[in-house]
Amino acid sequence: MLRPGVSSDSQPAGLRQQAAVAAKVFLQRDYSNGTVCQFQSKFPSELETRIDKQQFEETMQTLNNLYAEAEKLGSPVVYRRLSGLPHCVHRLHVYETHYEKVLKKIAKYIQEQNDKIYAPRGLLLTDPIERGLRVIEVTIFEDRSLTR
Repeated sequence: MLRPGVSSDSQPAGLRQQAAVAAKVFLQRDYSNGTVCQFQSKFPSELETRIDKQQFEETMQTLNNLYAEAEKLGSPVVYRRLSGLPHCVHRLHVYETHYEKVLKKIAKYIQEQNDKIYAPRGLLLTDPIERGLRVIEVTIFEDRSLTR
């Protein structure tokens, strides 16, 4: 399976086989609660024959919860920011922010979902960070056997 934005040359030889893309579905960012990062979780009709509605909605709910966690400003985050003021420049290059840590957690979650659930069904979720946090892109492949 080729990851979006990565050329086939940088993939291992066993993964260079490309499956034909049949369609792409874009789940738009949901601004109904302001600018908090969350995505629409309405089940797209294009995926009806590929994945269970409940499984899809669970994935979207988990992603929305993770983005809410990333933007959460709790006391540990505030303490870390305040304690870093005297050494601001040094700390910025050494320590990951809470937001960066959660973004890594989201990337890992999406990769796991692709490996276990979506790729075997001929689908690929693209990390929203690769699309400027504007959409979640779901790629639908024609031949399911070529996505692994």
